Amino acid sequence: MIGNREIFGVVLMRELLWRCAWKKVDWRKLLFLGVVMTIVGVLVPTYAFPHTVNMWFLSPPLAVSSYVSLNGSMQLREALTEARVQQFPPVSAASVLSPNTTVPSINKRAKVSRTRNSIQRRKKKSKENDESKVVLPPPRSPIPPRMQRFIWSLSPNDALIYAKREIEHAPVVIDDPYLSAPIFRNISVFKRSYELMETILKVYIYPDGDKPIFHQPHLNGIYASEGWFMKFMEASREFVSRDPEKAHLFYLPYSARQLEVAVYVPNSHNLRPLSIFMRDYANMIAAKYPYWNRTHGRDHFLVACHDWGPYALTMHEELTKNTMKALCNADVSEGIFTAGQDVSLPETTIRSPKRPLRNVGGGIRVSQRPILAFFAGNMHGRVRPTLLKYWHNKDDDMKIYGPLPIGISRKMTYVQHMKSSKYCICPMGYEVNSPRIVEAIYYECVPVIIADNFVLPFNEVLDWSAFSVVVTEKDIPKLKDILLAIPLRRYLTMLANLKTVQKHFLWNPRPLRYDLFHMILHSIWFSRLNHVQIPQS
Repeated sequence: MIGNREIFGVVLMRELLWRCAWKKVDWRKLLFLGVVMTIVGVLVPTYAFPHTVNMWFLSPPLAVSSYVSLNGSMQLREALTEARVQQFPPVSAASVLSPNTTVPSINKRAKVSRTRNSIQRRKKKSKENDESKVVLPPPRSPIPPRMQRFIWSLSPNDALIYAKREIEHAPVVIDDPYLSAPIFRNISVFKRSYELMETILKVYIYPDGDKPIFHQPHLNGIYASEGWFMKFMEASREFVSRDPEKAHLFYLPYSARQLEVAVYVPNSHNLRPLSIFMRDYANMIAAKYPYWNRTHGRDHFLVACHDWGPYALTMHEELTKNTMKALCNADVSEGIFTAGQDVSLPETTIRSPKRPLRNVGGGIRVSQRPILAFFAGNMHGRVRPTLLKYWHNKDDDMKIYGPLPIGISRKMTYVQHMKSSKYCICPMGYEVNSPRIVEAIYYECVPVIIADNFVLPFNEVLDWSAFSVVVTEKDIPKLKDILLAIPLRRYLTMLANLKTVQKHFLWNPRPLRYDLFHMILHSIWFSRLNHVQIPQS
């Protein structure tokens, strides 16, 4: 746009021409005079007046408001504006609109902008707080190119045989900076097996199946584990192979939770349609691809956290008996879950998929924990009514409830109860699994597990006695005596181990080495290796 200085020169020239139009003048001198005056009109205001004409005659709040709406910060611009206004008092001009007609709307926009920025800052701070809870693992050690070429040259079966031999002769791990030996059955075997998994394992994911049952992860609620694993598995560049001929494992990417929503008829109490659906799916895979029939499904695996996960497989014998099943409902008494072949999947409650690490950690000091043992939950299954029968309102040290009463929860929330307790009781519900086990690990409360016939998650590598207490169902009447018999030093060691094992049960926004995604995948890999036969030579 034309500046005020240029307008001033043009107006002056027009006035001179109008006055001299009918008089005899020396036009050359007049032109020279006009050029000089134009130059003077441009240069003099520049050096004499450091501010534009707008700053002299227009009120400045509009500039301040536009700055606020973009950046949400007024401090610097307001300070400059106030200084200028004090030095040069504004002069009212008839051509300037009244600020009363615009300032309220501008202030409103500024207020909304500040509120929005404040919310964004809080979300960013919460995310940073969540991320600060994670101890980053060390990076992978580089693989020598010669070793990498050797592994690539092996067939999938030969690579598994090589890995099993390497694990049997694993080097002794004395002091690992990231892994804690007390929580493992054999840290040397685990570490070598994990490293070989990172180096060798390739998984082929069947592309067949329609959403939402297939390829659509369910990421919140108590069945979220199957969804988070599916999400990270399908996004993995490290482990996924598009060539099934190079795969060591084959993943059936279905969601038991989504299957229930899509197929089950509410209140019918009939799981047969779910089982028929999975039978037909397995038959389709076997008919379309050669890989299932090659091993009768022994190198195939699925991940299901819904309580009905095992029961949806019963109409296909190979799907039930041969495949590796990662199940939350890891009950060995029902004849579906096979210890040593199948994998116990941790049941995790994810309330906010955008913040899976929310509320992790923060258990208060042991000396300030007023509660010996705590439980609150719905009354279903065979164990919980017995627990309430013996301990509800029977002892001040044992805070055992059904659903947490509203009057109590207003004073202390469920999470605060767990963080303020030395032990958290984790009884089975309808099935043997319970999300409270992982919740107790998250909230740094030693879990007390009451579920006969339950295979604990990662039992093949983790020593659960190092950070938890297992009580048989028949010993519920003696529960307090069992807990009080644990020496303080032993309890402190268990609590320290619990904080150490916590990183292996976390769903990080992006997978990290040794986290829950990798621990589940390692359990499936480890199970596959256990069934590899090494030829005698």
